[in-house]
Amino acid sequence: MRLYVYVLEGRDLCVEDCCVKIQVGKFKSKTRVLRGSRNPVWNEEFAFRVHDMGDVLIISVLHHDNDSGFFNSGNELVGRVRVPVSAVLAKENHSLPPTWFSLEGPRSGKFISKEYVLFHIHEIELPQAGKILLTISLHGSAQDTTIDHPLYAHSSVKTRDLKEREGPVESQDVVSSTTSTRKVPEGKQLMKAIASRLEKLLGKNEEPSKMDDSSETSSIPSDYEDCIEEQPPLSCSFQETIEMMQSRNSEQEMPENLQGGILLDQTYIVSSKDLNMLLFAPNSQFRQGLAELQGTTNMKEGPWTWKSGDLSCLTRVVNYTQAATKLVKAVEATEEQTYIKADGREFAVFVSVSTPDVPYGNSFKVELLYKIMPGPELSSGEESSRLIVSWGMSFSQNTIMKGMIEGGARQGLKESFDQFANLLAQKFKTLYPIDSLDKDQMLATLETEQQSDWELAIKYFWNFTVVSTFFMVIYILAHILLSVPGEPQGLEFSGLDLPDSICELITCGILVIQLEHVYAMILHFVQARFQRGSDHGVKAHGDGWVLTVALIEGINVASLDSTGLSDPYVVFTCNGRTRTSSVKLQTHDPQWNEILEFDAMEEPPAVLDVEVFDFDGPFDEATSLGHAEINFLKHTSTELADMWVSLEGKLALSSQSKLHLRIFLDNNNGVETIKEYLAKMEKEVGKKLTLRSPHRNSTFQKLFGLPPEEFLISDFTCYLKRKMPLQGRLFLSARIVGFYANLFGHKTKFFFLWEDIDDIQVHPPSLSSVGSPLLVIILRKGRGLDARHGAKSQDEEGRLRFYFQSFVSFNVASRTIMGLWRTRTLTPEQKTQIAEEQQDEDVSSLILEDPGSVFNVENANMAKVYSAELPIDIKSLMEMFDGGNLEHRIVEKSGYLNYMATDWETVKPDLYERRLCFRFNRHVSVFGGEVTCTQQKSPIGNDNGWILKEVMTLQDIPFGDHFRIHFRYQMESSGLASGKCRCDVYMGILWLKSTVFQQRITRNITQKFTSRLKEIIELVEKEALLNCPQDTEIVPP
Repeated sequence: MRLYVYVLEGRDLCVEDCCVKIQVGKFKSKTRVLRGSRNPVWNEEFAFRVHDMGDVLIISVLHHDNDSGFFNSGNELVGRVRVPVSAVLAKENHSLPPTWFSLEGPRSGKFISKEYVLFHIHEIELPQAGKILLTISLHGSAQDTTIDHPLYAHSSVKTRDLKEREGPVESQDVVSSTTSTRKVPEGKQLMKAIASRLEKLLGKNEEPSKMDDSSETSSIPSDYEDCIEEQPPLSCSFQETIEMMQSRNSEQEMPENLQGGILLDQTYIVSSKDLNMLLFAPNSQFRQGLAELQGTTNMKEGPWTWKSGDLSCLTRVVNYTQAATKLVKAVEATEEQTYIKADGREFAVFVSVSTPDVPYGNSFKVELLYKIMPGPELSSGEESSRLIVSWGMSFSQNTIMKGMIEGGARQGLKESFDQFANLLAQKFKTLYPIDSLDKDQMLATLETEQQSDWELAIKYFWNFTVVSTFFMVIYILAHILLSVPGEPQGLEFSGLDLPDSICELITCGILVIQLEHVYAMILHFVQARFQRGSDHGVKAHGDGWVLTVALIEGINVASLDSTGLSDPYVVFTCNGRTRTSSVKLQTHDPQWNEILEFDAMEEPPAVLDVEVFDFDGPFDEATSLGHAEINFLKHTSTELADMWVSLEGKLALSSQSKLHLRIFLDNNNGVETIKEYLAKMEKEVGKKLTLRSPHRNSTFQKLFGLPPEEFLISDFTCYLKRKMPLQGRLFLSARIVGFYANLFGHKTKFFFLWEDIDDIQVHPPSLSSVGSPLLVIILRKGRGLDARHGAKSQDEEGRLRFYFQSFVSFNVASRTIMGLWRTRTLTPEQKTQIAEEQQDEDVSSLILEDPGSVFNVENANMAKVYSAELPIDIKSLMEMFDGGNLEHRIVEKSGYLNYMATDWETVKPDLYERRLCFRFNRHVSVFGGEVTCTQQKSPIGNDNGWILKEVMTLQDIPFGDHFRIHFRYQMESSGLASGKCRCDVYMGILWLKSTVFQQRITRNITQKFTSRLKEIIELVEKEALLNCPQDTEIVPP
């Protein structure tokens, strides 16, 4: 028979941090430790196999002490309760209702015998150490319907309701019931005891294995195990069964996530009902596909069966063989899946996984909790659902290997649910979990609040100046109509009527000034109306991160006019893109109610720059009235959805200007946007980048307090160099660089934005860096102030400098950091070029068999890009290629850095070759790419000039490995005049890899190098004329 023990709660315990130990015969088990309470609520269930009705159930309350030392158990006895199993057998339905038992203190000497307790309990007084509430049932069925179900035992609400509803039974009631056992004839009791003993003796060869199994099962506590009897498999369909369960527990609350953490938290465009069917329906194709993907074999799904308890629920058992790993061989696993909640919209399934064949497998179980809830309503009308999977571990006994077991389980679950998430994303489209309904409602409200041009015109022109001017004009026109022309007086003549008095002159002057002012207002209004409409209401295009800014209103906007009113408009800048609002005329509290959308971006934006200007006309320089910077990493989505932004600047601070904004950041392409971004980053950093698991991203986000859209790209172990090196971990994400270290409990963490970085330098190994290269990150002035405690120094310009060293692979780390930073500094056009590159490229390899093949220009499509008659001779012109002082002066003035050239070497008769290496400065190329060149020169047949061929390779720039640039210089002496020569330059591009940007890149390179060649040759001409006398004779080469 089985004895089920429900440990519900304790009351008035003398100490805190307690757990309960349960023992029946040689079988033992223990609850979890509840800290910080003398009225703990455990709500845990245990099952034991009983072979002898003479056994005694011993309930011991223990105080758990963390400071007990290494060799001590750390558990001190608080009190104990003994309940004979026969007392439970004698009760009606073999069950005890919820009963309060008084604990026997540990200092009461020897415990009193059970016979004395049974007959004289009312006569003895035991030291009181508190009380404990228990429910006990025998033969596997808890018949009392008042028992709260363990599945919802996370709170004490239901237990308290139970106490109010029924009232707990005191231990005296139990004792009174136990006295009824005396009514059973002693002979029958003796026969039962003898039969039990004989059964144990005669079945000793068969029972040990069963008893061992029982001990293993019963000794593992589970918060989610039912004290119920299994019924036969269901005769109805799975869907009908779920509907039946819906009618039984529709009012139950969704359980909390397990303590181990979240493995998956994603929203899918599918109804919660369909997602539940996909995951847990019998013979699910998704489960079979997942098993094939993970290498799981011998999977056997048991049928879903009802378990009849106080709250009916569904359960099934799934057996399978897990695939072997590097550390563990293939092992058998058993999953017990139990529906906790199923109301048609929300579903919760608890899964207990046991793997007894792994090391220490009998001491723990892995627990999973699947929660399926309705997601946000979409504007398209489609349903969405949110899936959250959390995990935990239940240990039946303490072990020094607990940390290692949890770490191994965490890693295995992470890998498993990465595959789970990828496979599920192939079935259903993912959705970033934001409240789309609230966003649409807010934006729809703003669109209805727009004012028409007539309303704005009436509001703008309804002032004293316009109204008085209007009445003056009407008055004067009426006067002219009523007046009779008089004879000319003074200097008047026919057709010229001058003012006849000072009052008339003043009136005319006032009227002219008024009309001029009104004309200026009309012109200003028309220009402001044309200013509006360029960005307001324009919808975003593309897939990726879409930023929507709703500009509501402003208050106390500063003004430069004496009237105290201004004509403000707002410019928003994000990731190099700008959006402009309309102009609000003559106001200090403007009302915009406008919606501005940025086109989709490939990475989540980090900062939104906001600046308010005073409109003075389309050709006048606008005056800034204040500015602000909104850091998306320091605000939650709820805060961004409705925020007041204080403006900075002298004018804004003096006026206390503010803007009311509503900001929404949405990923309209789900996880595909992140995958595409990582694929693009791979080409920049030169290494494989994989999407991290939801648990890993969630841990990273919590570590630095980042919003949920932030995703981890890579991380490295390194040292932060300050006064003393500090070992930690450097984290790289799409928007930040973060560092975290934990040295003996002292935590150091900080992060700064990629946009904050001004320069990244690599310092060679030195004695101070212990032979390790240094990676120095320099921030812009005034940036990253929150991270200044991690900076080693601050230079004379006020820039913070961070030093990192001792990377496991310095080259990989520096290349990754440089690549990510370089990508963040690209212009939007350059980012578009990289994002639209074809993933499947037809690569044609260029095999250079001999030096001459480098200059094979048959596929380069050479075209003349420069031609000029120069007033210098061939010798002076060729000094540009001889490696002398003139060449170095020219390249220095042309923006070439670290210029190095080898000497000319003879390759063949009349054929010479050399190699060049230099870098472009930032003015020539924003990437500052490295350039290597190979040049060959040969004289023209009649020794009248030279032909020089050059092949240029660009490195560290986008698409630099796709092409080679070919030049051909043809320089000949002029036959028309001495001391002059003619120079023709041809250029072509040889494509090694195809790309959709081939024409754009060709056009850009041709334009840039054509202008560069012209500037260089003009510099040569200028230098040659300054250094050589005018009568220099031509010397043959």
